[in-house]
Amino acid sequence: MFDFGIDGYQPRWLNGEDRVAQHHGGRLGRLVGRVLTCPWVVWDTNSDEWFADCPVVLDFAGERLEVNHQKFDDLSITWNSVDVTRPPVWPTSDDFRLVWRDDAPAVLAALRGQRLEAVELLEWAGGDLADDSVAVGLRFSDGWLTLYNALDENGIAFGQLEPEYRRHRMG
Repeated sequence: MFDFGIDGYQPRWLNGEDRVAQHHGGRLGRLVGRVLTCPWVVWDTNSDEWFADCPVVLDFAGERLEVNHQKFDDLSITWNSVDVTRPPVWPTSDDFRLVWRDDAPAVLAALRGQRLEAVELLEWAGGDLADDSVAVGLRFSDGWLTLYNALDENGIAFGQLEPEYRRHRMG
């Protein structure tokens, strides 16, 4: 199993809102009311940009949510398995210098200290290739953070939810 160069990380790929909700719905719902203490992403230091292939890690006061997307509709949610004190080592290239960062992208870092108000699984229904892919929607006081499949990597959006999403509230 490909671990994205992250010791201890074992993604568990699921497809479809029903399967994701069955495996993670209760635990996602229990995050509501918790404060986001630290968001983490992997940063490519050579190009000074977010390396969106690796999981997005959100620490809610000791409960770590790890979200990752691949292919067109694979979603992995794992819990408390990523050690952000150890830099990832991309297994197929020595050219990448990767580190964990908690201060970028700015839209994600700005959520630090905010209380989570709601969690929804978001099922895309836009009439295109991405139909039925599942995103994770997290509602904070400033708006929705959406972690979505950006065609074989993670995408981050902030603000209002796209109207093409079918919304499934957790908890």
